[in-house]
Amino acid sequence: MSASTTARYNDKVVRQFTLMTVVWGVVGMAVGVLIAAQLYWPTLAEGIPWLSYGRLRPLHTNAVIFAFGGCALMGTSFYVVQRTCHARLFSDRLAAFVFWGWQAVIVAAAVTLPLGLSQGKEYAELEWPIDILITLVWVAYGVVFFGTIARRRVPHIYVANWFYASFIVAVALLHIVNNLAIPVGWLKSYSLYTGAVDAMAQWWYGHNAVGFFLTAGFLGMMYYFVPKQAGRPVYSYRLSIVHFWALIAIYMWAGPHHLQYTALPDWAQSLGMVFSLVLLAPSWGGAINGVMTLSGAWHKLRTDPIIKFLIVALSFYMIATFEGPMMSIKTVNSLSHYTDWTVGHVHAGALGWVAMITLGSVYAMLPRLLGLQQMWSVRLIDTHFWVHTLGVVLYIASMWIAGVMQGLMWRAANADGTLTYSFVESLAATYPYYLIRLIGGLLVLAGMGLMALNVWRTWRLAEPVPETAVLPPAATAHA
Repeated sequence: MSASTTARYNDKVVRQFTLMTVVWGVVGMAVGVLIAAQLYWPTLAEGIPWLSYGRLRPLHTNAVIFAFGGCALMGTSFYVVQRTCHARLFSDRLAAFVFWGWQAVIVAAAVTLPLGLSQGKEYAELEWPIDILITLVWVAYGVVFFGTIARRRVPHIYVANWFYASFIVAVALLHIVNNLAIPVGWLKSYSLYTGAVDAMAQWWYGHNAVGFFLTAGFLGMMYYFVPKQAGRPVYSYRLSIVHFWALIAIYMWAGPHHLQYTALPDWAQSLGMVFSLVLLAPSWGGAINGVMTLSGAWHKLRTDPIIKFLIVALSFYMIATFEGPMMSIKTVNSLSHYTDWTVGHVHAGALGWVAMITLGSVYAMLPRLLGLQQMWSVRLIDTHFWVHTLGVVLYIASMWIAGVMQGLMWRAANADGTLTYSFVESLAATYPYYLIRLIGGLLVLAGMGLMALNVWRTWRLAEPVPETAVLPPAATAHA
């Protein structure tokens, strides 16, 4: 190989992000278990303000979405873009800034949220100085990613990079617009928007954080790691492009379905419902494309637990993307909204789709990053899969049942028009399901503990890792 073709990949930053994905996964899910326990034992941590449910709940969502999920997205995107473009990352220094800057954001969130310093906006709780740091890190992230694509040594831009690119651009837009605020101190600000406009801006952001941070970015993962692990090409490359354009065109308009039966104009509520229903088609089209990539390789499900993670993740993606549009229908929403059914839906997506596609991708990627053939223990990966899957099923099934029960009890009425049940009666009926949810959460956390052990032992097996040479364009389609 000539000197002109021996540029090296920057895998150091990928290894750093991969390690912190596991660390923050354990932390975020541990906080989730703690707040699930608080719902079953309400006096747990009583009298300690920074351990109260109202402060820990946003810490949990931020840790799982932006710490665990964010590190996974940044790490895998840097891994995938280099290998599909046959080019080193655009700037090593900027890549290092992205890693350390993002860890600083996470630590700042972990300090401020338990102290009660919050904007009070779902998934956008962090105060304005941290929001500015997020913006700086995100711009650097975009420069590194798009700069790498610009210097690619192959003409084609692989579809995974399209999904990662849409996630980067959309999240930048969402973050800046929704977090416009007037600072009134170093750790306090007020939103630039008021009333129904503030609600509309927030749920345009909130649902598209789901749509682009928790869907488009992880679809980028799916389109690289499923074919790679299966040893098969994508079932339909044409369908993947249709999936991409349909998804990004429709998702942006679905946010108002979070505001059914509110002060939002009725036409906006209906528009959100319609776009949510239309969204089912591209979502299922992409999921089917991923599952059908296993055509001719289904036997690998028996022997490869990584494939199990990836394919079951797609199954949960199909569940969540069917359930979401259904819950956006006004008549269904009148039953489901404000109940634990919504909690079950969110976690079908978060623990089923997002976590499982991440765990499978990390298990597939880490040995390659460390110059090894496989993880320290394949059996432990299989155990993790079954423990995690059981935990997710217990969690979401208990919340589905509890949620439907709550909705029915809250609107049950006597012949004279009075309510049949008090709120306390519905809470008492829900109480056993909170224990089942806690058990499910403990299983998910135990699975993360198994993963942490496996990652630690795998890292110990690795020799000093040599940088990977970039292959010349003519050598192979994907390195």
